[in-house]
Amino acid sequence: MTAQAEKSSRPQGDWPEAVEVLNEHGRCEIVLLCEHASNHMPAEYRRLGLDASHLQRHIAWDIGAAEVTRLLSARLDAAAFLSGYSRLLIDLNRPLGSLGSIPVLSEDTDIPGNAGVDGAERDRRAEIMFSPFHERVAAHLDRRVAEGRPTRIVTIHSFTPVFLGVARPWHAGVLHGHAADLAAAILSGLRTDAALNVAANVPYVISRDADYAVPIHGDDRGIPAVLVEIRQDSLSTRSGIKEWADRLAAALPAHETEASQPVRR
Repeated sequence: MTAQAEKSSRPQGDWPEAVEVLNEHGRCEIVLLCEHASNHMPAEYRRLGLDASHLQRHIAWDIGAAEVTRLLSARLDAAAFLSGYSRLLIDLNRPLGSLGSIPVLSEDTDIPGNAGVDGAERDRRAEIMFSPFHERVAAHLDRRVAEGRPTRIVTIHSFTPVFLGVARPWHAGVLHGHAADLAAAILSGLRTDAALNVAANVPYVISRDADYAVPIHGDDRGIPAVLVEIRQDSLSTRSGIKEWADRLAAALPAHETEASQPVRR
């Protein structure tokens, strides 16, 4: 039995689709990805040996990122692709086989259920959770190319205000590989709010060894692609999430569509 067939024989709610697709035929140039949208973990994994409280932490997902992505998709009339499983099972923004793909340590927390995972289980998680997400994204990008549609990729993430005891002063970062011009345009838009501390390539940098979406879906295809990181304390409320969605909608250099233009009365 293949991993996909095995998945289909299990309770649907416990084994959701690997990717949730929103507004796939949206007219905006922007394609949104949210690889750490979900903290869902099927019951058979027994929370990988962690207390339930750990699944609400950043180690399990990017807090607030899914909500920002959903609002942006609607606001911009943009296609969006969101993950269905926790990053602790397999990280959709890490190359398969890398140290961060199925982490045994996340920040300062040991992940007991990932220690000693064998090749068969790694392949199973990749087949059920990783490959379907990226194959759906790739197919969407292929169609856009075939249709001659301009495309820019923006992946939405969030980061902790303090990491291993070190405070992070930035409100947001825009990470890029080849797409320095797109990153600069977004940062310029965000800096219209003088109160914001935003910068390029913080709190991380894009690396082919530690990132997947930007180098694979973007740089390798010649599609401008950036990763937006928002500090999580500004996403702790619904109003904060909406504020960031509004900021990004205004800052993203996408052609306006009828859906994103203000109604004139």
